[in-house]
Parts: sequence; C-alpha cells; structure tokens
Amino acid sequence: MKYLCLVYLDEKRLNELPDEDCVAYDTDIRERGCCLASEALESVQAATTVRIRNGKLSVTDGPFAETKEQLAGFYMIEAQDLNEAIQIASKIPPARVGCVEVRPIRPIRETVAKAESQRRKGVSQGGT
Repeated sequence: MKYLCLVYLDEKRLNELPDEDCVAYDTDIRERGCCLASEALESVQAATTVRIRNGKLSVTDGPFAETKEQLAGFYMIEAQDLNEAIQIASKIPPARVGCVEVRPIRPIRETVAKAESQRRKGVSQGGT
C-alpha cells in the first residue's frame, strides 16, 4: 500500500537537521524498496497559492495559512500496512524536530479505471 509522509517543521529549526542525515535516510529506504519518491521543499516564503473562485484566478504569495510548522518535504513510500508506514515515518530525520503526517494514498486512477472498465463491460454485454 502507498502512503504519503508529509514532513512538517518550524523552518527556524531546519538548521538543526544536517542535509546529510536526510539524504542518508532517503538512500537507505530507496535501497530497501520502500521509497517511491521524495523531495525537500524550498522555504514557505517561496510558495505561491492558487485559487479559482467564480471562474476567476487568484494568485497570492506565500502559503495558504499561517502555521507554526510548515510543509518542508515529503516521502512517498510503499508499506505493508499503516503500522509499517508509521515505523518508516518515525525514522525520517525531521520527525526529531517537527512531525510527519502519514496518509494513505487514495487510488483514484485505479478506481476510475475499474469503474470505466465495468461500465464498458456492461455496455458490451447489452446492459445499460
């Protein structure tokens, strides 16, 4: 099962985490086949928020909301279950000074493809 581990921390504490620690952990979980993708994010000051309201585009500098901890990066992992995902996330270095939110991936593409396949199958068999 796929999980997204969202890494949050107060950007003021970023210097407490050597980049080498994060890269070493990333290398380890990639070699074990657990990591599908991962990236660190630039500062929240570089963020741009995009909204469409009543058909109109609104673009603002900065994050969507002011928070104590900002989204700093992510790991897309493969785990047997939530317990294994939690074990993997607990070793992500920023968890020492921030937090890691673990969320299952909703297989939207697979769900839509399956529904479309069943719909086509029903049509080809004379169903409605």
